[in-house]
Amino acid sequence: MLKVGTIILEAPFFQAALSGYSDYAMRRLAASFGAPLTFAPLMLAKSVAVPKVLAKPFFRPHDDEHPVGAQILGNDPHEMAQAAKALEGVGYDLIDLNFACPAGKVLRRRRGGYLLKEPAGVMEIYQRVREAVGCPVLVKLRAGFDQSEQMQDNFWRIVTELAVQGADAVIIHPRTVVQRFKGSADWDILAQAKRRFARMTIIGSGDLFDVDAVQRLMTSCRIDGVAIARGAIGNPWLFTQLRAFFDGKTCPAVPDVCLQHEVILAHFNHVAQLYSQSKVVGYFRKFIVGYCKLHPQRKKAQRDLLAAADSSQLLAALDKWYTLS
Repeated sequence: MLKVGTIILEAPFFQAALSGYSDYAMRRLAASFGAPLTFAPLMLAKSVAVPKVLAKPFFRPHDDEHPVGAQILGNDPHEMAQAAKALEGVGYDLIDLNFACPAGKVLRRRRGGYLLKEPAGVMEIYQRVREAVGCPVLVKLRAGFDQSEQMQDNFWRIVTELAVQGADAVIIHPRTVVQRFKGSADWDILAQAKRRFARMTIIGSGDLFDVDAVQRLMTSCRIDGVAIARGAIGNPWLFTQLRAFFDGKTCPAVPDVCLQHEVILAHFNHVAQLYSQSKVVGYFRKFIVGYCKLHPQRKKAQRDLLAAADSSQLLAALDKWYTLS
């Protein structure tokens, strides 16, 4: 189990917030395959604090997907608190504060991972949000802005203060902001954090693409759980495998291409209900890349699927490549 404030998950993993990916279609798919908790895509606090923006269906949770969390990004404590309160008000069960995003446009606006340069600012945002909502509050960090001594000190200062204040959970991606996704995640940082703050719920993130990686991380670092991010794109079967692993059962193999076809088609059809016909194929292409990683003829299948210009061409390519010969 994984305890995050007042919420207890029946398995120690969940689908993380994925900007541009974890819409309602992906969240429902992840839940159906065993994810006990999902997160909506990263939201800008400045936007969702505006009632008419939050009224749009894209930003709101659905009745059939609880528990579901919202992750917010911003640098103004009042705005972040206002957004968190509004998101709780429309039905989100958890709030995740993003101090980890390494995207250039985010850093230029002094949001996300930039704030690891300013521990006092991080803590002021956390405190204001914590006062504004009654639901659990998670904090997403990277292992410092860069590898300089000052930035490492900042990281540990933030983690220490969160522990002192009894934060519900801290999610740590063990790369620096400057590293983005290059190199390997330094899992030893997670082990250090858990040794130093044994009573705090610490959740690991980064390079978790299969059950073996999750097992190694959980065993070596003794952390409380993991957040599955990029590893879930085009691979909802990972959640089923993780469920089996944590239940002490044999992990099922990835299904054959016929069963993959069923899931891809169901995912695409759900996406088609959420987006206009002119956008749906272009939007779904990024999921195709993930799904094709499991295909025995990955490059050929991906080439044909990505070349599809409309829904009929995409469905024809699916029939071609995801049917047993």
